Amino acid sequence: MLERLVDPTLPLKAAIALPMGGGRGDNAMGGANQQERLSSTEQLKWFLAGFVEGEGALCVSIKEHPTARFGYYVDPEFFLYQHASGLRILELARTLFRGGRIAVKPGSQCVLVYSIGHQRTLAEEVVPFYERYVARFACKRETFEAFREILARLNRKEHFSARGMLRIVERAYAMNPDGKGRRRLRPLAVVRERILRGHTPDSQAPQGLG
Repeated sequence: MLERLVDPTLPLKAAIALPMGGGRGDNAMGGANQQERLSSTEQLKWFLAGFVEGEGALCVSIKEHPTARFGYYVDPEFFLYQHASGLRILELARTLFRGGRIAVKPGSQCVLVYSIGHQRTLAEEVVPFYERYVARFACKRETFEAFREILARLNRKEHFSARGMLRIVERAYAMNPDGKGRRRLRPLAVVRERILRGHTPDSQAPQGLG
């Protein structure tokens, strides 16, 4: 189905394409054209921001794994949902955020989900986008601020210590306490107890989980 559709990023590519003229006489016109194209790109970002506010989600999962430090690892993700007819919007998001993947939502063949789980992309693309286009107008600002804080703590490697990992877990559990999302599989007290008592990874544990 996806392969048969026309490239949905054509409007974006047209908006950000730079002028090819190199002569001095083209400078004034080229500058004006570039400004117009950049303005078009900005309009696309504001357009996407409306969908992100309505259909986007910031999530931080605490996943159990036998080889992870303290028995758990932190998995931050960004999701954007659309009906299959809205594929072009998800393709636009993937182009603007320079990464991520689009897949059919499990159990719902008519719904597509765009997701980003790479922490660097989240920190360098998604967070600045939220700061400029979404957060100041959003009713979910507290969720975004918690998400941004957790990414910063992960970047500082705070999850390498039991105390730092616990702070991150507690912050993640505080996100969307009254939301309609999936309930946590484990009570915070259970996760906290395991972190504090210590967990020795297996000898084959991969480095840098979380």
